[in-house]
Amino acid sequence: MRNEQNFYGWKLCGALWFLYLLNMGFPLYGGAVINTYMMKELAMDRTTFGLGFTLLNFFIGVPSMLIAGSIGKWGIKTTFGIGSAFICLGTLWMSFIASQPWHYLIGFGVLIGTGIGFGTIVPLSTAVIRWFKKYRGRAMAVTMTASGFAGFIGAPLMNKILAGNGGDWRQAWLIVAGIAVAAGVIAYLFVKERPEDLGQRVDGELEETPSIQNTTSSALSTKYAWTPAEAYKTKSFWMVVVGSIACQFPFMFFTAHWILHLRGVGINPADAAMAMGLFTMGGIAGRLIGGWLMDKMAARFAFMLGIVCYFVGSFLAISVTASTLLLAYIAAILYGAGFGWTFVCLNTMVGNFYGPAAFPKVNGTVLLLSAIACSPAGIVGGKIFDAFKSYTPAFQLNVAICVVGIIALFFATMPQAKIINNGHSLKS
Repeated sequence: MRNEQNFYGWKLCGALWFLYLLNMGFPLYGGAVINTYMMKELAMDRTTFGLGFTLLNFFIGVPSMLIAGSIGKWGIKTTFGIGSAFICLGTLWMSFIASQPWHYLIGFGVLIGTGIGFGTIVPLSTAVIRWFKKYRGRAMAVTMTASGFAGFIGAPLMNKILAGNGGDWRQAWLIVAGIAVAAGVIAYLFVKERPEDLGQRVDGELEETPSIQNTTSSALSTKYAWTPAEAYKTKSFWMVVVGSIACQFPFMFFTAHWILHLRGVGINPADAAMAMGLFTMGGIAGRLIGGWLMDKMAARFAFMLGIVCYFVGSFLAISVTASTLLLAYIAAILYGAGFGWTFVCLNTMVGNFYGPAAFPKVNGTVLLLSAIACSPAGIVGGKIFDAFKSYTPAFQLNVAICVVGIIALFFATMPQAKIINNGHSLKS
């Protein structure tokens, strides 16, 4: 008889942690450093540079329904493998083919973006939702801390490699290709689809036993078996979509332009790379706090608290100068914490509101809609800088978006299903 001591769910979290680290951290955070070296050789302006991140974020989110379909048809493991294959293809394109700006847009924006989409958020969060209920927020948080460690290691490491090899960014992309191959092997060996496949139950319990923890979990998670079509008709779904935009737009802008912003105010490349690393490390703390709160309080309040980090971080970022490096580090940590915190809340919230069965498609739809809205963040940031020769208006835009997000999340209450006599239901 299985029990919590040999419950595979926590081991699966370890495998998912490494997959997120490899498939997200190095192509994105390491890529952010690599691309600043590529930018010089390919003679790109900042608008084109930002467009690459816009395309990447677009192709992470827009195929979300295809990713959900892949999970339904072929499973989580195969979906991870598809993601690793696309990342590998994109990095090889960047290393061997890229010689013009449009090559950069295809390789980094389209191919690597699609790979990150298939190889990270939707399959990872689906696995966590299937395997956990009582500790869903914490499991999601622990798993997603991986990208923080990857960024802290990846950005400075890539900068060190590039500084040591004379700025050979093609070699750096080959390293990322090898990392993508390793991710595919991990997915093949360690990802398991459902606890039932191993004769286990959600959370590793032998049977449903009433307890204070179970009561709390039930209050925070739906008992109704929602369908995606039903979920889309609820008010809370659309409030979550707005919250998702507030979660991701500031992050997408920051990832694309933070290093350039710091260099523009006179901070040297090594310190700028360290600030990017601290940004991702801040995400670790944010994820853990957000995940813990999601298991303790109403999702909307946990989510709203996370957005506050963006406020403070934005005002500090505006004030950064060459002589205030510590301020830059604190702003980076707060931005990282804001994203990590809110992103864990976002994914866990969808699972708690609509359940494991509907989760892949519902969460995929949230990511699709927010990708359409947020993907322009990189190019918007570039155009704002080109127009004003400053990133201050871009950080002010982030603040405005966060205000709208908090207002929307205030109304994102747990959706309720009312069963009527003919077996159908009405949702609110």
